[in-house]
Amino acid sequence: MSHYKLFALACTLFFASYSSSYAQNTTWNNKQCAVVLTYDDAIDVDLDNVVPALDSVKLRGTFYLIGSSPVVARRLPEWRRAAQRGHELGNHALMHPCDGSLPGRGFVTPDNDLSKYTVSRAVSEIRATNTLLNAIDGKTARTFAYPCGDLQIGGVKFYDQLKTDFVAARGVTDGLQTAAQVDLTNVDAYSINGQSAEYMLDLVKKAQQSHTVLVFLFHGVGGGHALNVDLKAHRQLLRYLKAHEKEIWVAPMVEVAEKIKAAQQGASTSKPSK
Repeated sequence: MSHYKLFALACTLFFASYSSSYAQNTTWNNKQCAVVLTYDDAIDVDLDNVVPALDSVKLRGTFYLIGSSPVVARRLPEWRRAAQRGHELGNHALMHPCDGSLPGRGFVTPDNDLSKYTVSRAVSEIRATNTLLNAIDGKTARTFAYPCGDLQIGGVKFYDQLKTDFVAARGVTDGLQTAAQVDLTNVDAYSINGQSAEYMLDLVKKAQQSHTVLVFLFHGVGGGHALNVDLKAHRQLLRYLKAHEKEIWVAPMVEVAEKIKAAQQGASTSKPSK
């Protein structure tokens, strides 16, 4: 191969790499990566521990609310104030139905067994929860989180009927992904249950190095749920994110998903037609 051809190949590879890196940084608001902090189930510690912790460092998260949760009804003004401060109130269904036919699902009650639902019932309950959330925060754009990570009813993906109702849906599968790799109908997330601050910070650093999106899935923070993360470990994570906010974009799921959606649409329209 001639020197000219080698030079041309090197230039092509460089600009391809640069273009890919530039596209990712643009998607993540011109930062190295995106980090999304999500909190499931609408429990008291969300308002007692998490919202104050996030507000103290001026970071925003996504709270996936169960429509029927007594904590939603009892503390509705506090949820509204959280939304006013920029936190997303996401949809975690009306009754949090999970598939009771799967192994290890002894906690599922007959009334909330997704395997006994019809698709239309699941869709109707999720839309009813959207109506409730809209009454709380006045917003129409939001994301969904699958209860227990269950995607199907009788082999049918019920979210297929809800794609126009949401910007995206968060799942429960671990993974760091570029914008092009993200499936907005089932966004990857790392479930945290007892892991250390070091574990969480290592994930953030990997996201920075790979220019990917990292989604954390929390339940209890400092108690309040069988799935829990230590309050100190959670605080260490927030401090790191705040200290590196020039390199890390921390935003609610709906905002990150909207950026990813725009990037994917832009990439598809820029492809030459065959």
